[in-house]
Amino acid sequence: MELSSFLFYLLGALAIASAVSTVMSRNPVASAMSLVLHFFMLAGIYLTLQAQFIAVLQVLVYAGAIMVLIVFVIMLLNLGDEERLREKSSLRRLIATGLGIALLTQLGLAMLASNTDLTMMTSKAVEVGMVEAIGMDLFTNYLFAFEAVTLLLLVAVMGALILARRPSENEKIGSEI
Repeated sequence: MELSSFLFYLLGALAIASAVSTVMSRNPVASAMSLVLHFFMLAGIYLTLQAQFIAVLQVLVYAGAIMVLIVFVIMLLNLGDEERLREKSSLRRLIATGLGIALLTQLGLAMLASNTDLTMMTSKAVEVGMVEAIGMDLFTNYLFAFEAVTLLLLVAVMGALILARRPSENEKIGSEI
């Protein structure tokens, strides 16, 4: 087995373990930290698939920005009584355990499968995940969609600024007259 295949399967197993830890943890902060570990494992999987740009975006956007927001929300919620949140049903646990065993079985079978033409990466796969290839595709084939999203985000930022703006003293006096 090649090193990249071994790392792919190792990171896949660690990603599954961190996802299970995220769901099973009773402490919300520990669950959030398990989710950060999961995001890093996914970035490693992207690196083994020669998608360097997507791996960097995974770390910056998800592990960085999104997780900061999630941790702030957890801290703001201040979950008090954890006993009320416990699930009483064992049917869901039984189904989840069965699906987990099926997933691990598939992962084991994939590791034991021989390398075929379908499992080998092409030489063009290295070029697909590079920033240059993504930029060329974005600014040639998807230029209209890119510009539409740019305008949409600009309007959203302007709307948020208008909604968050506090009225000045002159506006208060004008509204009183």
